[in-house]
Amino acid sequence: MTLREGAEQSRAVGKLQALVRLPTVSHRDPDLVDTAAFDAFLVELETQFPLLHRHLDLTRVHTHGLLFHWRGASDARPVVLMAHLDVVPVEGEWQHPPFSGAIADGSIWGRGTLDDKGCLVGICEAVETLLEAGHTPAQDVWLSFGCDEEVFGHAAPLAVDELRRRGVRPWFVLDEGGAIASEAFPGVGAPIGVIGVTEKGITSVELRAEGRGGHASTPARNGPVARVARAVTRLEKAPLPASLPAPTIELFRRLAPHAPLPLRPLMANAERLRPALTRVLLAAGPETAAMTRTTVAVTTLSGSPALNVIAATAKAGVNMRLMVGDTVEEVLAHVRRTVGRGVEVDVVESSEASPVSPYSTTDGRGGHGSVDEAFALLEDTITEVFPDAVPAPYVMMAATDARHFTAICERVYRFAPFRMTKQQRESIHSYDEHIGVEAFLDGVDWYRRLLERLP
Repeated sequence: MTLREGAEQSRAVGKLQALVRLPTVSHRDPDLVDTAAFDAFLVELETQFPLLHRHLDLTRVHTHGLLFHWRGASDARPVVLMAHLDVVPVEGEWQHPPFSGAIADGSIWGRGTLDDKGCLVGICEAVETLLEAGHTPAQDVWLSFGCDEEVFGHAAPLAVDELRRRGVRPWFVLDEGGAIASEAFPGVGAPIGVIGVTEKGITSVELRAEGRGGHASTPARNGPVARVARAVTRLEKAPLPASLPAPTIELFRRLAPHAPLPLRPLMANAERLRPALTRVLLAAGPETAAMTRTTVAVTTLSGSPALNVIAATAKAGVNMRLMVGDTVEEVLAHVRRTVGRGVEVDVVESSEASPVSPYSTTDGRGGHGSVDEAFALLEDTITEVFPDAVPAPYVMMAATDARHFTAICERVYRFAPFRMTKQQRESIHSYDEHIGVEAFLDGVDWYRRLLERLP
């Protein structure tokens, strides 16, 4: 798209800047949460979007969650648009202060610009401008904004409970997740408009070994630290089996015309050549390898509190992202079998992979040549705003609040309508998170057109 007029750019971008400057950081321990920042965020949100707050019905959910109801011409097929206002803590060295909302090099910089205040402001600005134009959506629209997504909190489940209480069965739900992703697959030059039709489950465990401990001058063999270290090494050497679920097959079928010539036959015939394509993905790097299997990542380690003390208890935290088709029971059995005796496996949290939502496909859920109307609406809107992108379903690696909405809706999708480079995707939950000004404005445009096109 061409550069916008200065007033439009200033207005929309200024709203995102104002909300990025508020450090709404989530913590698992409620005592560590800066409640004042969340309070200020809700005040600022109302200041920036007065029509939205004036014309939509608002229900507060949990501590700072919001559920808006925009009444449409019909309530037959309501739609839910989602985002969350909380962010993860800051880490690393940033080029620009993480809560500055600074504009530099054509981008807005700050924690939450991509995850997920960009989506939240994009949705709200689309609604605000439509209200200014006197627009009434064809269907009821609900806006569900969580406040504790980053810590797997309670706001989203409570929003689902509220919708269920009101008898709302959404036609489709749209949350963060995919993007207009460039550099997503080796050799594919076209950006991919990846729409998450499912997401991996999450299971976290703690490996724990205990012993007497004691003075470091008289170490015994096979102590707690050694046993946990051996368990970690065993897990590293025993990955779960790799496979390609149906959405990934469809993703590569669509990418085939844009792939390097040697890969086109492999990707176009992904269904028949699954083993070969799986090996290619495993070899292409961690981002593509994670598309093929349940991943196991050791994330935390603890042992003795002092250099001259042998640990009486050693622990390792392990986070697993469950592939569609694997179950929590199967994955836990694999972990216990792999780590062996002498190490306890304590489950911290667990959730299954989400059901696969319908999508347009030639060989998937709906049978040959079927097209799901809701998914097609997302595809067509992507093509309209991002004509160079290839829309495609995919399995989302991370977790979103959307997983809770599968309890009341068959069509739950995950897509953020922003162009993102590989470097930008890597900045999420890391440092130097930023979104391009033009990319952000395109995203606002995408949400607006989606709302206008509701059938």
